[in-house]
Amino acid sequence: MSRAADRLRLLISHLDRPPAAVTAAPTSTQTVTHSDPQRLRYSLDADLLTPEQHLFYEENGFLLIKNLVSDDDIDRFSSIQNLGVEPVCVFFRREFERICRQEVKIPGLVVMRDVAITKSEFVPDQKAVSKIQDFQEDPELFRYCTLPEILKYVECFTGPNIMAMHTMLINKPPDAGKKTSRHPMHQDLHYFPFRPADRIVCAWTAMEKVNRQNGCLVVLPGTHKGTLKEHDYPEWEGGVNKMYHGVRDYDPQHLRVHLAMEKGDTVFFHPLLIHGSGMNQTKGFRKAISCHYASGDCYYIDVKGTTQENIEEEVKGIASKKYSLSDAITFQDTWAFRGRLVQGERISI
Repeated sequence: MSRAADRLRLLISHLDRPPAAVTAAPTSTQTVTHSDPQRLRYSLDADLLTPEQHLFYEENGFLLIKNLVSDDDIDRFSSIQNLGVEPVCVFFRREFERICRQEVKIPGLVVMRDVAITKSEFVPDQKAVSKIQDFQEDPELFRYCTLPEILKYVECFTGPNIMAMHTMLINKPPDAGKKTSRHPMHQDLHYFPFRPADRIVCAWTAMEKVNRQNGCLVVLPGTHKGTLKEHDYPEWEGGVNKMYHGVRDYDPQHLRVHLAMEKGDTVFFHPLLIHGSGMNQTKGFRKAISCHYASGDCYYIDVKGTTQENIEEEVKGIASKKYSLSDAITFQDTWAFRGRLVQGERISI
C-alpha cells in the first residue's frame, strides 16, 4: 500500500470529528496514486486529488484550485480551437460583449438584467446584463465546459460519464444603491430535478480578480451534509432579480468563507452547499463563468409536493412563454433540452 493511501485512510478516520476553522487556502494540483479509500461519499477515488483535497471536499463541500485555467493551458487550448493565441477569458469576454450588443443570436440563450440598473456596460440605452445562461448552443462560450483541465477535476465528483447541465456567465454589475447586485444564500440543488446530488458538481472560474469588494462567492462550509431546504424570493427592500431564490432557514451564525480568487482560479462545489455573493461595491463589473455538471448516470425525479415545486412552476412558465410551448412541457423537459454530453456516455439523464 502506498504512503499516500495510508495518509488518506488516516485523514478519513477523522471525518467525524468537528472541523477546525476553514480557510480557502491555495490547493495543490499534484497527482498522487492511492488505493480505494473508505467512507468517501462526496468525491470519488481518483488519482488526481491528494488525500488532503479529498478530506477538504468531504468536510467542507468545496475545493478551490488555484491557476487551474492557466495562461499556458489557455493559450495552448486556444491555439488549437480558435486558430489563435488569445487567452480564453479574454475570448469569453469578447463573446459576452457581442451578445450584449445583440450582434449574435444564440438559440436558447437567456439574458438576465439587473432590476435596479438602467445602463449597460456596453450598450448605454439598455439595462445592464447581469447574467447570461444556457449558452450550450454558443460554441465559443461552451468551449469552457469542455476544457480538459476542468473536466479532469469534474470526473473526481461525477465519474467518467459527464453531462454539462447548466451554463452561466455572470456579469455582476456595480450596485446601484439598492443592494440588488447581491445573490441570496441558496443551494443549487433547488433548481435541479435530477439526482443523486453527490454526483453533481459546479465548476466556477473567475474571469478576473474577485474579492469581497466586487462581490466574491461566500460559502457556508459543511452545509452540503444537510438536506435541501425551502427556497423562495427574499423580502429585500430594493427588490431581487428574477430566479434569485434564497434559503428560507439557515443559521446566520454559521462560519462563512469568502472566496477571494485570481483570474483563472476555479472552485468546485457540491449542489447542497449553501452559498451566495455580496454586493459589488466597485465601479466595474465582476465576471465569472461556470458550468454545473452531472453524471450521465443521474436520473430525473418528480418534484411535485416537494420544496422544489415553486421553482418548477416558475421555470415551466418562463419556458412556455419563451418558446410558445403548451403546458405539457415538464420541468424535466427543460433540463433534458439543455443538457449536453461532454465526456463518456449519456446513460439516463
